[in-house]
Amino acid sequence: MKTVISLIVSAICLCTSGEVQSAPCIMPDISAECAIVVEMDTGRVIAGKNACRRTSMASTTKIMTSLLLCESGRLDEEITVTAEMVAVEGSSMGLLAGDRVHLRDLLFGMMLASGNDAANVTAITLGGSIEGFADMMNRKAAEIGMTDSHFVTPSGLDDEHHYTTACDMARLAVYAMKNEEFAAAAGSKSATLEYGNPPYRRTLTNHNRLLGSYDGASGIKTGFTKKSGRCLVSCAERDGVGVIAVTLRDPNDWADHAVMLDFGFSALRRGTLEVPEIPSLPVYGTGRQVTLAADAPEVSLLPQDFQNIGCDISLPAFLCGPITAGQRVGTVTYYYNSCVITSTDIYATHSVDVRQSGGDNSIITRLLCLIGIK
Repeated sequence: MKTVISLIVSAICLCTSGEVQSAPCIMPDISAECAIVVEMDTGRVIAGKNACRRTSMASTTKIMTSLLLCESGRLDEEITVTAEMVAVEGSSMGLLAGDRVHLRDLLFGMMLASGNDAANVTAITLGGSIEGFADMMNRKAAEIGMTDSHFVTPSGLDDEHHYTTACDMARLAVYAMKNEEFAAAAGSKSATLEYGNPPYRRTLTNHNRLLGSYDGASGIKTGFTKKSGRCLVSCAERDGVGVIAVTLRDPNDWADHAVMLDFGFSALRRGTLEVPEIPSLPVYGTGRQVTLAADAPEVSLLPQDFQNIGCDISLPAFLCGPITAGQRVGTVTYYYNSCVITSTDIYATHSVDVRQSGGDNSIITRLLCLIGIK
């Protein structure tokens, strides 16, 4: 394993144009027109089929809508639904004008019942209008690196300018599943909510059959329109290994995803990464050094990837006392090519008390130390 001291830019190992780059495995025989299988933590591509071909994505769009809702910090806010918000066709969580609903309930309404009404209410609440929210979606897509996607509707209703790729949807899924609120909703088989006017209790059931039929399934979203066909983004986790699968235009999606997830698990291996040699650091004003250590992390990778892992050690030039044993002082970041795989904390192995070291512990010295001036 190689070690470098440099700035590492986090990226997901998915294609940006053309066909999937560096996919090491051949996709099993499936019915989907477009598909991809990736490792869940890093997005490392395992196999793909027409994965960067642009197409519509139906209600898998709600992954983006729900993610923005989760990131808004407003999940506990209650709003009153207006007639404009629910003026949308298709699947519904049963919202009516005048209903009182918490934004958290909209999250479950989108991820479980695939409510177009929930998506529209979310869009107008957060973006001021459908168009305003579409701008938010596209900005987030650019931030994530979804270079072959464009969002127009929050629900996934068809529009000629509303499109994505299997590759981009995998990138979105990897990002979204790192959000705890999103992942909790995406993995819920059912949810009992209370909304209406007056609010009353009702139970929504998740459309994702894999949550009840596939061992380890943990999300995330179904989709269907006549134009888009059947669309599905799924993920599963077993023994610390995670796999995400995406299919677009797939007449046999449930069976295909079982095959693709199985294939992903068979291709990946769980292993422990080597901890590089970590230098000791001086404790400013004491004349003493503190030794450092880090715990070796475990990751899931393709077997050949373990031979091509680098790491970046991030440490300050010196430390300010007092230092406590176990105190975090830096980070080791592991990467494959430009893909950040994982990181582990660097910590002090012993304590240093500046009062017993004979060092200068004046207020001025401490301030100078904290701002990095020797």
